[in-house]
Amino acid sequence: MRQQQLKVFETVARPLSFSRAAEELHLTQPAVSIQVKQLQEHAGLPLFEQLGKKIYLTPAGREMLQHSRAIIQRFREVEEALAALQGIRGGRLDIAVISAGDYFFPRLLAEFCQRHEGVKVNLSVDNREEVLRQLSENATDLAIMLRPPEDTDMIAMPFAPQPQVIVAAPDHPLAGRRRIPLKALVQEEFIVRERGSDTRISMEEAFAGRRFKPHLAMEIKSFETIKQAVMAGMGVSFLSTHTISLELQLGRLAVLDVVGFPVMRNWHVVHRKAKLLPPVALAFKQFLLQQGAPLIERIVQFRASPKRDKALTLGRRSRLGGEEPRRNGDGKKLLTAPARNDKLGAGSK
Repeated sequence: MRQQQLKVFETVARPLSFSRAAEELHLTQPAVSIQVKQLQEHAGLPLFEQLGKKIYLTPAGREMLQHSRAIIQRFREVEEALAALQGIRGGRLDIAVISAGDYFFPRLLAEFCQRHEGVKVNLSVDNREEVLRQLSENATDLAIMLRPPEDTDMIAMPFAPQPQVIVAAPDHPLAGRRRIPLKALVQEEFIVRERGSDTRISMEEAFAGRRFKPHLAMEIKSFETIKQAVMAGMGVSFLSTHTISLELQLGRLAVLDVVGFPVMRNWHVVHRKAKLLPPVALAFKQFLLQQGAPLIERIVQFRASPKRDKALTLGRRSRLGGEEPRRNGDGKKLLTAPARNDKLGAGSK
């Protein structure tokens, strides 16, 4: 019985899927199956059973999963202790991020790694439920999410704002209208994230506070699929501006100027209160608290107006575009996206 077999088994047992485990581990599915088969032969009992197209853990599999996680955790603690002796250089950063952060977070990591050579990163991007599970099982050093957990065993610190807006296809009848009352959307079909996701919870809180009940036409777990559905004219959606920057630049989505929007939330860096963070995790936490907000603004090129908290404004176009923000007949800025500048900006290193 080897550590790699236990790791592969645990990765399959979590989603009960060989294909998803292979994707997460960057292995082929046959390679995953071989590792599980070898572990099963060592155990002398079947660990999974297949009913129809789904697999399930057997009693032996559930017992093996419990002990596998304990063994994996002990190995992780040894690695953390050794990393602490190494300091930041050469250390390993384990971090979990909710899927809304997938659009900018890798570039934050790239910036951090450029400043600290030799850092190894283990990044997990998943829904809120899975990120919270990793925190509770001490499977990650840090977690990045919008809504901090209510667990008093956790420490959560905000590091960057995140505006959330209502988007539609560019040819939607409400696109281009100003000061749209929320009640004008009562007949609109909303395409939303799944229950329990940070985006869904934020949407429900925002609408409940405004006594608005949307018509939920479709529930989708993928931001990309939601955006495609909205672009196809199937409905409108409540999304973070951090997830739609490219579509706005290309003119494939429009932000509706709804009264009371954007809804402002904050990104939080979260870890267990009793967690002994390795030096590299401490350094990355400080990096986010001190520089996360301006770096994200440069990446997505959206910012909240300092004059009006409820407004969303866009910075000037980058030097590549050289254009001023578009304005309407009253001289007010229109909500459009700036040209993209892939550089994080001068002085970011």
